[in-house]
Amino acid sequence: MAMSANTRTTAKLLTLAVGMLGFALFVMPPLYDAFCEITGLNGKTGGRYEAVPAAVDTQRTVKVQFVASNNENMPWEFKPGVVELKVHPGEAVDTVFHARNPTDRDMVGQAIPSLVPFKAASYFHKTECFCFNQQTLAAGETAELGLRFIVDPDLPPGVNTITLSYTLFDVTDRIAQQTQNKKADASPI
Repeated sequence: MAMSANTRTTAKLLTLAVGMLGFALFVMPPLYDAFCEITGLNGKTGGRYEAVPAAVDTQRTVKVQFVASNNENMPWEFKPGVVELKVHPGEAVDTVFHARNPTDRDMVGQAIPSLVPFKAASYFHKTECFCFNQQTLAAGETAELGLRFIVDPDLPPGVNTITLSYTLFDVTDRIAQQTQNKKADASPI
């Protein structure tokens, strides 16, 4: 029995839709990450940076601003210790962010950084950062979250202000699910 034209069209459209979904879910995220890493767009900062001795440019001062925000489902209080620092390119600088879990349950948070202007992302190096690890706070607990960074002396001359922003996400349920899956995988059959 031959398929009708409507059935063939429906099958083609369904195949196209599934293909587009697969492309969006599995191909685009790694391409986007690679694009952002290469171009510095989206202000994504790199991971841990291994500092190498470099001359500090005392002739130049760069203003670094700090912003903290919570994802809509994160109830923690989260803020920078200072909102602005003036630094010399090449010098290692330490600062902190403050977090408090006001809830009555233990929670796990993950901070995701973003930096503007985008072109400065490859010149802003974090040697130590609370964003490298998830942060666990017990009910009512507070913490100082450390950040050490270096603004690269090769930062383009037109960049005089850098804004580093962190968004804090609640990953408690995700961590609990991962722990539960590991226990299930480790249990004998």
